[in-house]
Amino acid sequence: MKTHGADKFDLRTEKEKEEKVLAYAWVNEFPLFEKNDDGSFTFSHNPFSMPKEEHVEWLVEGKNIENILSTQYDLVCNGFETGGGSIRIHKAHILRAVYRIMGYGVEETEKSVGHMLEAFEYGTPPHGGIALGVERLIMNLVGEKALREVQAFPMTRSGQTAVMDGPSEVTQKQLDELGIEIKKGK
Repeated sequence: MKTHGADKFDLRTEKEKEEKVLAYAWVNEFPLFEKNDDGSFTFSHNPFSMPKEEHVEWLVEGKNIENILSTQYDLVCNGFETGGGSIRIHKAHILRAVYRIMGYGVEETEKSVGHMLEAFEYGTPPHGGIALGVERLIMNLVGEKALREVQAFPMTRSGQTAVMDGPSEVTQKQLDELGIEIKKGK
């Protein structure tokens, strides 16, 4: 952020942009929390990312909340996020601390993530991964500016796709237009 002013930045020169060069960068050390307008805290990306090891104590003690960094990471290509992930929380006391900082009581936390807290009691190992955005990678490869141009079923502004609630029944008018006749079997 200090260097580029954004977490999705394009490292290419103007000449490299014309030559369709792909420039990748890793972005890491995202804040774990962000402050709400009312002064409370919420997660910045998700509540399940492990804080950096040196910030676990702050988290558990509820100190320096705005300075706690996570183990989240993004892969950026030409100014577009093409993948993201993190090392996940795998210890119950750490997840409880995250939910406590977000204002959840003990019962609310149990109701929300109790199944995970129980699983952690059996010795869940550290784990993490990355989810790659294939459409975003294709967008960069073909030089497209809009993600919807490379998606099979792009969403509308209302969050719908062309195939949601499908298939619907066709009307007789639609059948007639297409010259289709439905015959009932025996």
